[in-house]
Amino acid sequence: MEYGLIGAKLGHSYSRQIHQRAGGYAYELRALPTEADARAFLQARAFKAINVTIPYKKLVMEYCDVIDPAAKAIGAVNTVVQRDGRLYGYNTDYAGFAWLARRHGVDFAGRTVLVLGTGGTCATVSAVCRDAGAKAVLPVSRRGGKNVLTYDQAAQCKEAEIVVNTSPAGMFPNVGECLLDLSALPNLKAVLDVVYNPFRTELLLRAEDRGIPAYCGFEMLVAQAACASELFTGTTMDKDAFIRTTSRDLKRELSNVSLIGMPGCGKSTVGEGLAKALNKTYVDLDEWIEQHAGMPIPDIFAREGEAAFRRYEADALSEVSKQSGQVIACGGGVVKTPGNTRLLRQNGPVLWVRRPVEFLAMGGRPLSTGREALRRMEAEREPAYRSAADGVVDNTSTLANAVNAARAAFEKTFDYTR
Repeated sequence: MEYGLIGAKLGHSYSRQIHQRAGGYAYELRALPTEADARAFLQARAFKAINVTIPYKKLVMEYCDVIDPAAKAIGAVNTVVQRDGRLYGYNTDYAGFAWLARRHGVDFAGRTVLVLGTGGTCATVSAVCRDAGAKAVLPVSRRGGKNVLTYDQAAQCKEAEIVVNTSPAGMFPNVGECLLDLSALPNLKAVLDVVYNPFRTELLLRAEDRGIPAYCGFEMLVAQAACASELFTGTTMDKDAFIRTTSRDLKRELSNVSLIGMPGCGKSTVGEGLAKALNKTYVDLDEWIEQHAGMPIPDIFAREGEAAFRRYEADALSEVSKQSGQVIACGGGVVKTPGNTRLLRQNGPVLWVRRPVEFLAMGGRPLSTGREALRRMEAEREPAYRSAADGVVDNTSTLANAVNAARAAFEKTFDYTR
């Protein structure tokens, strides 16, 4: 290949989309599952320039003929350019992480920082924090070690004010993993996660639950790619403008939109219209369940009961919500299962479609047995809908008006900078 990315697992990567916007060159993802695969690739030198991700940012240094002094001081290389048969190693992650922190006003000066993970990105993040005047930078790993805390020890570090995750914990497809108990850290001012798929890892969701500013690594990814592209091509660009525009537009394109609300409120019809308006894939969660269960939902309720259906629903959501660029219409009771809302929120906003009980459709819905039953159901579920929603869509007028309202709510609630 000419340009591309190497790493052990690349199913989570958005680098191709970013580099195509940056330079217009072909950019390939080359998964190298083992160290032997990585060494063989680097020995062959059959590329013009590459980016390097987990877990080869230190290993690649062995194959560089020249290493930029900053990258050498950090001890990690994520960008390699071949010139006249020689490999030049750089670290553009440093500039990327520094841009992310600066963009959101995260100040490391005089503060104690916990850095989760001990790989090449940990070294990079630690260097940024130290250069910005951090009081202490404490790496954390599962096993701990010399000058490295375990997660249990990190949870006892009451003076910690900033947490940065550089490990793959919580990264697609193993979403939901969080190794640090944030509730034990009373002085936290900010949490950053270099993971960018999903946009909200479990670590970030827990930070948001506690009212702590939380930022994912998507802007860092775009920023380091912009710096790498300049090295690839030998040209310069307006990096700030590119990073802001690409982060906003690409994240908007990749984001999911999930629709919740009472049975019969119009989530499916609004969802189909919204998917067309936003050029996203439409997913009806109930239809997905029926296809995989091999029977209609009323039959699931009749044969196995509501509890079994909720398990089908949670399993379906755990798979569907990992993907990107979707409008997901959920069943009315999706908010009843603990954890479902977190799955919906990890890759985009949740919109609550509202329609008066007297106008709710009832046919073919196992729990819609009458208007009074629906009123009791609404009273029971409304707090959960309200808590889960990033925005509210009124569906008492025409379908076109509801779709326009949903699109406006998406544009308003979608956080381009998180």
